[in-house]
Amino acid sequence: MNHLQKLRARAVLKWVSSSFIENQYQSLNLPLFRAGFLPSCQNPRFYRTEKTLLDESSGAGKISATVLRKAQSAFSDYLHSTRSLQYAAAESISRNSPRFLSELLEKIELDDDIQRSLARFLRYHPINEFEPFFESIGLKPSEYAPLLPRNLMFLDDCDRLLTNYLVLCNYGIEHCKIGRIYKDAKEIFEYDHGALLSKIRAYENLGISQHVIVKAIVCSPQLLIGDMKTEFVDVLERFRVLGFEQSWVEKLLCEDGVYRWSQILELLCVFTRMGFTNEQLNALVRRNPGILFEDSGAQTFSIIELLIKFGSERDTIQSVFLEFPQISVEKFLSNLRQCFMFLTEIEMETVEIGRIIRTEARLLGSSTLKKANSLLANLNVGKRRLRDIVKQNPKEMGNWVMGMRVRPVAGLKDDEMSLLEKKKFLSGLGFMKESKNMERAIKSFRGKGYELQERFDCIVNAGLSENDVCEMVRVSPQILNQTKDVIEMKIDFLVNEVKYPISSLRRFPSYLSFKTDRIKVRLLMFKWLSDKGLADPLLALSTIIACSDGAFEKYYVKRHPDGLKVWHNLRESFVSESSYAVSQ
Repeated sequence: MNHLQKLRARAVLKWVSSSFIENQYQSLNLPLFRAGFLPSCQNPRFYRTEKTLLDESSGAGKISATVLRKAQSAFSDYLHSTRSLQYAAAESISRNSPRFLSELLEKIELDDDIQRSLARFLRYHPINEFEPFFESIGLKPSEYAPLLPRNLMFLDDCDRLLTNYLVLCNYGIEHCKIGRIYKDAKEIFEYDHGALLSKIRAYENLGISQHVIVKAIVCSPQLLIGDMKTEFVDVLERFRVLGFEQSWVEKLLCEDGVYRWSQILELLCVFTRMGFTNEQLNALVRRNPGILFEDSGAQTFSIIELLIKFGSERDTIQSVFLEFPQISVEKFLSNLRQCFMFLTEIEMETVEIGRIIRTEARLLGSSTLKKANSLLANLNVGKRRLRDIVKQNPKEMGNWVMGMRVRPVAGLKDDEMSLLEKKKFLSGLGFMKESKNMERAIKSFRGKGYELQERFDCIVNAGLSENDVCEMVRVSPQILNQTKDVIEMKIDFLVNEVKYPISSLRRFPSYLSFKTDRIKVRLLMFKWLSDKGLADPLLALSTIIACSDGAFEKYYVKRHPDGLKVWHNLRESFVSESSYAVSQ
């Protein structure tokens, strides 16, 4: 694990410490660890008939099994008798390098005695012995080409390479797996005589079985580099305490996987500090080993991070894993993210998204939700209606997963739904249901019911308390007939252009009901007079806006000799006389 991953993993450990309650809402940076998988090696297949030995993808050409067997025998004799390689090494190289041998046979004029023809050719045409060796340990030409030593052709020039290769073979590691070890940990093949076996025996001496060590070396050859990797040993010890035999670990290790044991150990510590008992951890890992082994726990860390960001507490996260479904951890994480994108696309409020993910994480992670556009079409609803359905019953999303048929929603007509929304909104403001005041307010509202809350929130966000805005709506319900943009524009003009305090709306909420042009002309004229020292700069809004044009001219405009001229210019620059009527 690199330095950044260690720092991030420690953040999770800190979160699950005793100070969790105090720090649970702090933002944490957890790692989205990456882990790749190396291509698997396969032993070449040998047939007992005269059919083609290898398919075209092997690059061996159309060489019969009989011819190839004789060539392998001759090649083994050459490596052992002529090149003085140990018999085991010579036999392994010759039997596991069919591509190289096939290409070599194409260069030779074969007679009836194939073995003699090949031996004669090799006697006078030395080969680069590293090519069949690398092929025999499971590497393709494209993989071993960069690994070929410079200025060397013969394997006996690299005595340590062969010695350590034979140590691995004799310990039980398949020939075709050794290539991966060479690619990932070349240093292993440069050890002095006895050093590699000594490192392997050190793990054995701790009670780790040979079968586990063999698989672990293939997956994590870095275990044999430098000092003993205590993280690997500690993980096995933790598994022992949890009640797992080493044979269970051996079966779970995938030879094509890559394992970061320090990261797995960190995750086990996180689960322990979250409050998992040994029995719970045993059941969890036995039911879904991928929680620990998939990407060495990186995907699990990402799930924990996601749940924390949406406000989940320790007990909630623990319950998610205790009831974790029988799917891959990566798929569970992908489903959660897909759900988040869905809720975002239907414009669900952030607070609601957090609540839904906290309460329904297991449901949402268990299945893949359909795309938002598809659901809107299949359910025959708009985003607003879909939001309402999800808010009322988040579990309904379990019926909208991939592979399930979705039927249109049978519900109220738009006007009926809008009326219900208006009543619900007014009830929240303190209006008695079915009262005359509610009926009067409903009649004064224009537009859809869901728009009322949006306009209400717009006024609150300008700086007034909810109680103040509730009182304003009860006094002048028509102020919510303005669109959100118009309300924002009128408030901005009042506060930022003519410098009236936002609190002035409490005393005269009807300001928001007057047409924009009337408001601007009156207030700009009054500001001009105030700048001349001829008017109180904070005169009540109702006095300025609500009086008639004649009264405004008589009592304010004519205070200055040029007042009428400025007044008429302002009116002409905005709208005609008819635009001064109060909007209903």
